[in-house]
Amino acid sequence: MTSPLVLVIDDEPQIRRVVRNAVEPGMGAVLEASTGREGIDMAAAERPQLVVLDLGLPDMDGVAVCREIRSWSSAPIIVLSARHSPQEKAALLDAGADDYITKPFSTVELQARLRAALRRARLTPLASADIPIVVDGLTIDLVKPSLTRGGQVVHLTKTEWDLLRTLAKHAGRTLTHRQLFAEVWGNSHGDAQQYLRVHIRSLRRKMETDPVRPRLIVTEPGVGYRFEAVP
Repeated sequence: MTSPLVLVIDDEPQIRRVVRNAVEPGMGAVLEASTGREGIDMAAAERPQLVVLDLGLPDMDGVAVCREIRSWSSAPIIVLSARHSPQEKAALLDAGADDYITKPFSTVELQARLRAALRRARLTPLASADIPIVVDGLTIDLVKPSLTRGGQVVHLTKTEWDLLRTLAKHAGRTLTHRQLFAEVWGNSHGDAQQYLRVHIRSLRRKMETDPVRPRLIVTEPGVGYRFEAVP
């Protein structure tokens, strides 16, 4: 397998150097861009397997860069920012980012996030290949659909299935309340967080070994939920 190509878009040379040192040697090769427009052009020309994007760019908003790259690329996008409010994080995830690291950060944390993003990207084809997911004693078949534990069927409502299917399709990635609400309820109006809270609670009771300390459906406070498909 060829080493992944990582594009870092940041106007600060020291941050680009930190990313390069985290990736090389061992993890992959790095391309550097110091402006949003240069980063978009480089992403289009080189098709990196992962993008590390700073929000504070000199020529354009980092969210706009994220949205533009996401419109034609499925490569994971990890955002770097000194801002860390739940609203800011939700806006970035809604724009297509896969993860978010607040400054300052350690090289160890950055490496772990990069590895996780690349691992999820490699597993995505498996999730879309109609292969049942086996995790924590459960077998989730999204095609039939069916959910079993030890051969016994676990009954889900249609809404619970739609919610589980959406989370499982994006395993490892935090989906915002808005994203989940749009996928499951379409154009319905209402309080997304309240709708989701009720159905997530029910889903956890049926799936989690300990619903009070969930391991499969994880809450990202103020932002949304993430499905952790870790066998």
